[in-house]
Amino acid sequence: MICSNPCFTVGIFLFLSVPNPSIMTDFKVTILGNGSAVPTGHQNPSSQIVKMADMQLMIDCGEGTQMQMIKYSVKHRNLNHIFISHLHGDHYFGIFGLISTFHLFGRDTPLNIYAPAELKELIEHQLRISKTTLRFPLNFHPLEEVGNMPLFVHKNFTATIFPLFHRIPTWGIKISMKDEELRIDKGFVESFNPTIEQILKIKKGEDFTSEKGIVFKNEEITLPPKPALSYAYCSDTAFNESLIQHLKNANLLYHEATFDNTMEEMAIDKQHSTSEQAARLAKQSKVGRLLLGHYSARFEDLSALLAQAQTIFPNTLLSEEGKSYEIGS
Repeated sequence: MICSNPCFTVGIFLFLSVPNPSIMTDFKVTILGNGSAVPTGHQNPSSQIVKMADMQLMIDCGEGTQMQMIKYSVKHRNLNHIFISHLHGDHYFGIFGLISTFHLFGRDTPLNIYAPAELKELIEHQLRISKTTLRFPLNFHPLEEVGNMPLFVHKNFTATIFPLFHRIPTWGIKISMKDEELRIDKGFVESFNPTIEQILKIKKGEDFTSEKGIVFKNEEITLPPKPALSYAYCSDTAFNESLIQHLKNANLLYHEATFDNTMEEMAIDKQHSTSEQAARLAKQSKVGRLLLGHYSARFEDLSALLAQAQTIFPNTLLSEEGKSYEIGS
């Protein structure tokens, strides 16, 4: 499909189609950049890839993101969705180069961008002055129009966004993968050895009749589905307890830690967070693990940030560029 220049459609929701729900077990995030403000010799601006089976979602696309993808062997395949949290350069300057590369590589599948509305104008301007007619459809979804509705929904995945507390409009995102299949009681399986066909029917909610004609109600031989696995991302934000309702029980939370706890006044002034504040929020939200990021360039040694956070929330990690983190582990 060749679009007129520039190629855009506007919408809010994306409905994902997955051929086999049983394969939806691969749920992880790979960190491409975890720095703040400007690139340095040891860290790149914000970007990461969330992999959900055969789908990839990019969260933020700071300067140099393409080079990080090459460096860490992150493929473009199945990267059809990009979420931009806000319009500070360290979170979106890389989007222009990425779109251009997709065009030059001959991409013909749609690319969905979820971002503040003003980014659409910036992309259109860049395409116009470079006289580029994209080879692929670019679907733009303004975050301002989403409101309280899901960003995208599917029976296996749901993504929701929520406002953060920064100097300009900024959104966080939470992605949930839900296993909706009932689980069969192991004792029942050992006692009655049901066939694969019978197991599939039980998982769909049917009762079971033994060879002797005894009927077992479905609720007697099954367990509820596993709790939803979820990943939450807070890019740039001041500490605010109202975020708890959005982050509650996430298996993994990525939260900015731009400053250490000696710089709390600076964090308040610039509407960022300290590592200690990130840990307090993780503890109050009862998340599984906390992954710190968005480090200030002033820190070459991040050990103080980690120590301060672990004092409050022991299950805290420092995000590392190029490293992948399983959501459910």
